[in-house]
Amino acid sequence: MTATGTDSAAATREAHGITVEGLRVGLTGRGIDVVDDINLVLKPGEVVGLVGESGSGKTTVGTALLGYSRAGALIEHGKVLLDDRDVLDLPWKAVRKIRGEEIAYVPQDPASALNPSIRIGRQIVELLELRGIGTSESRLQGARDGLAEVGLPNDDEFLRRYAHQLSGGQVQRVALAMAFLPKPKVLVLDEPTTGLDVTTQGMVLKTMGELCRSHGVAALYVTHDLAVIANIADRVAVMYAGQIAELGPRDLIFKDPTHPYTRALLDAIPHMSQARALSGIPGRTPAPGRRPEGCRFNDRCEYAIDACRESVPELREIAPQHEVRCIRVGEIGRWDISRGAVPDTDPDKARDIIMSVEDLEIFYGRKRVVHGVTFDVAKAEVVALVGESGSGKTTISRCVGGLHDQWTGSITFEGRELGKGSRKRSAEDRKRIQYIFQNPYLSLNPRLTIEQIVKRPMELFGLAKGQEATDKVVELLEQVALGPAVLKYQSNRLSGGERQRVAIARALAAEPDLLICDEITSALDVSVQGSIVALLESLRLSRGISMLFVTHNLALVRSIAARVQVLNAGVVVESGPVKSVMDDPQDDYTRRLLANTPAIA
Repeated sequence: MTATGTDSAAATREAHGITVEGLRVGLTGRGIDVVDDINLVLKPGEVVGLVGESGSGKTTVGTALLGYSRAGALIEHGKVLLDDRDVLDLPWKAVRKIRGEEIAYVPQDPASALNPSIRIGRQIVELLELRGIGTSESRLQGARDGLAEVGLPNDDEFLRRYAHQLSGGQVQRVALAMAFLPKPKVLVLDEPTTGLDVTTQGMVLKTMGELCRSHGVAALYVTHDLAVIANIADRVAVMYAGQIAELGPRDLIFKDPTHPYTRALLDAIPHMSQARALSGIPGRTPAPGRRPEGCRFNDRCEYAIDACRESVPELREIAPQHEVRCIRVGEIGRWDISRGAVPDTDPDKARDIIMSVEDLEIFYGRKRVVHGVTFDVAKAEVVALVGESGSGKTTISRCVGGLHDQWTGSITFEGRELGKGSRKRSAEDRKRIQYIFQNPYLSLNPRLTIEQIVKRPMELFGLAKGQEATDKVVELLEQVALGPAVLKYQSNRLSGGERQRVAIARALAAEPDLLICDEITSALDVSVQGSIVALLESLRLSRGISMLFVTHNLALVRSIAARVQVLNAGVVVESGPVKSVMDDPQDDYTRRLLANTPAIA
C-alpha cells in the first residue's frame, strides 16, 4: 500500500478535494488494462500535474474522475472519493449532477466544446439554467464576475459575441470562467494550453492557478509539457504505460528525479538559460496489450537488468511525499540537470550567406501584415522566427517557400532573385528550398504508402526512379530513425512523431539546401520533440543544410538556432545571435516573451 493509498486516504479523506484509490480502467471484455493501480490525492487549492508521453493514460485518469471512460473501455475497479461519496458507485443521474457542478472539466480544444450557435453570455450560464441554480439576474452577474476574474471584458457587447469572434486565448479563458462559475470542488484540465502562443499561454496559466488557489479548487492538470508543469503545479505525477512511475513535490521531481523515465523526459526538454543537445527516448510508449512483462519501462530503460523484467514493481515511498515505481532506486546515482549542456553558437563565427530577405512587405488583399522585414540565413545555419500568434512568422516563411505571392521587396537565394510564388520559380529553386508543415496529419496524403510519399519528390525533380528511388527511400527512412518496416504503411498507422519524421524524409528526398520548418514540434511529446531536434541537428552537420525555424518556443530556440528574429505585429523588433538576444534582450516585447515562456531553467 502506498502513502497515497487507501490507508492514509481514509484517515484524511474529508480534508481532500478528491481521492483516487486503486483505479483500473480496461478494454471491455479483453482483460487488458489501459491504466492500473492509480492512487492519487488532490487537495483543495492544489494543482497536481499529470505528465507523460502520448498513450501513457493521462486523459483516461482525468476523465475517470468524472466517472467517464471512452467507448470500448470500462472502469473495472477502484474508487473516486469526493467527500464521502464514491463517484464510481453512484447512480448515473447523481454522477451527471456532479459533473460540471462539483467536478468540472476543461478540454484540450475549448473551441470544439463551445456551441458556435449560442452567444457567449448564454453559454456561460447554460449549466446553471439547466440545473435551476440561482435567478436569471444572479446568473448574469455571476457570468460578468467570472469573465472579470479571467481578465476578459464583461460588458453586453462581449456577452453577445459568438465563439468564432474570440481569439484562442479568449476562448480558453471563457472555458475557465464557465468551469469556475458553479464553484466546483475539483477541476480537470486536459492539455488546455496546447497550441497557444507563449503570451496567451502564460496568461491562461496564471489565471488558472490564481483561481484554483483563491477558490480552494483541487486541480488535475493533464499535459505532455513538463515546462508548463514546472511553472504551475504543486505536485507532479509522472505516468508511463498506464501506471504512475513517480509522484512527488514539483521542486523535488525537477531537481532530483529518481525514476529513469522521469530523467529521460527531463533530458528531452530545452532550457532557457543554456543550449542543450536534446535527445529523445528510444522506442515508443507500448499500447495496452503490448506492454512488456515486469517494469513497463524496461525495454526503453538504460538501467534495466533481468530483475526488472520479472515482476511489476510497486509504487513505494522513498522519502516523505516522494514515491517511485523502480526496484533500482539508490543504485543508479543522482541525475545531473546540466547533463547535455553544450556551448552556444559563437556569434563571431564567419557566415556564408545562402538566402537573404530585404525590405519584405507582405499583403493579404489590400491589408499589409508584414512591414519591412530584413534578415539572412547562412549555410549550415539555423535562423529562428519567433513571436506571438499573428506576428507574421508563418506568413514570412510561406513567402520564402513560394507558397504566398502577395509581397514586395527582395528574396534572394545564392544571389538569385526568387519569384513571387512557386510557379514563377525554376524547378531547381523549388527543389533546393523545401517546406515542412506544422501538422503532419494534414500534410501527408492518406491514400499513399510511405514509400510513395517519400519517393514523389525524387520522381518530380528527376533525381531517381524505380529501384534506385526505393533504395534511396529506405536510406532516408533510416536517417529519420524509421527504417524500411514502414515502407508499405499508410500514414494512419503512424504516430504524430513518426508522421513528422516521414514529412522530414520527404523534404530531404529533394536534396534541399534550405529547410523551412513551420512549428514542426509544437504539438509533439517532449521526447519526440527531442529526437526530431537531434535529427535536424545531425542533418545540419552532415549535409550542411540551412534552416528557417518558425516557433513560439523560445527555450527550443536556445537549443537549435544560431540566430533569432523576434516579430511583433509583422515587424522585427529585435534580432541577432541567440545568446545575445536571450541573455540580454533590448526590446520590451522580447523581455515579455521570455518572461511568459514556461521553462525548466
